[in-house]
Amino acid sequence: MGIDPAKFADLLAGYCLEVLPDQQILVRSSTLAQPLLLELQRAILDRGAWPIIHVELPGAARTFYEHAQDRQLDEPSDIAFYEARKAAAHLGIQAPDDTRALADVDPEVIQRAALGRAPLREITLKKRWCSTLWPTPALAESAGMTLEDYEDFVSRAMFLNQVQPVRSWGELRWFQERLIDRLKKVRKIKIESEGTDITLDVKGRTWVNSDGKRNMPSGEVFTGPQESSANGVITFDLPSSPSGVHVQGVRLVFKDGVVVEATAEEGEEYLRHALDVDDGARRLGEIGIGTNFGIDRPTGTILFDEKIGGTVHLALGRSYPETGGKNRSSLHWDLICDLRTGGRLWADDDLIQQHGRFIGFT
Repeated sequence: MGIDPAKFADLLAGYCLEVLPDQQILVRSSTLAQPLLLELQRAILDRGAWPIIHVELPGAARTFYEHAQDRQLDEPSDIAFYEARKAAAHLGIQAPDDTRALADVDPEVIQRAALGRAPLREITLKKRWCSTLWPTPALAESAGMTLEDYEDFVSRAMFLNQVQPVRSWGELRWFQERLIDRLKKVRKIKIESEGTDITLDVKGRTWVNSDGKRNMPSGEVFTGPQESSANGVITFDLPSSPSGVHVQGVRLVFKDGVVVEATAEEGEEYLRHALDVDDGARRLGEIGIGTNFGIDRPTGTILFDEKIGGTVHLALGRSYPETGGKNRSSLHWDLICDLRTGGRLWADDDLIQQHGRFIGFT
């Protein structure tokens, strides 16, 4: 079946970004996303807006980290700032030719560049934005699937296999509204599973219904925990590949909101550098609860894995302002804990999820 790029482009331009006439829409991806990029150009033009499409060549990211000098690492260009300020919306499309391209790049260099881009990111976050993905052979290989099977998997995750994808996203939004109704008066969230026993305070914070507007696919509700509230230990079962660096088996111990112990089975050097990037990196900026049961397996891509129905994720670093979170950092790294094999999720004294299934919902 695969993915219809025209249907996908219309979903992104119409539902996710809600493109209006005369807007300037900044789109970033690689040459491998050509079918989608051409349809996006059409969809944005049809809505009377201006598509500004930046296409990255395979290997360009690695070349940047290998050759960038001090100022190029520490400061975005003036044109990058100008575009960020002028664009009404930003769309990022992952379409890598090699998911491990940065695996042997010095993590300190990657974190330094991330810190340098922080002011640019803050401008983008105040605009309409969306992150998504176009299937590539490298992503399919990382997920352990053929490209054809992976395309079908992505299509199901985004409801593009449905006659009316927007209607399906509306149905998920309705379910998530009911979940938020149960969470909005809660003070304490407790996560339990093998190697995990941690509590967070979310009193006074706002839960956000993530229904595909900012991430495509989506399927989560999230908030920013009180910055000094995390206490306990959590083990993240699912691997993560930030900046193409494979990290697996992360175990964090929190005391009064701060990471005091951190280990990883793989990628521990990257983990240590990430935690030391700035003062906010050792605190949590987000707790998210995955609700998309169309995503039924990890694929090594955070955009998908953090939405798996029956998982929770915690993000080290920056909070999203709309949640009321106050943690500031150049880092925002989602790490995923799978509750589908014996885990439990508590909201105060109410057990709301067990073995990855929500309790009290029909």
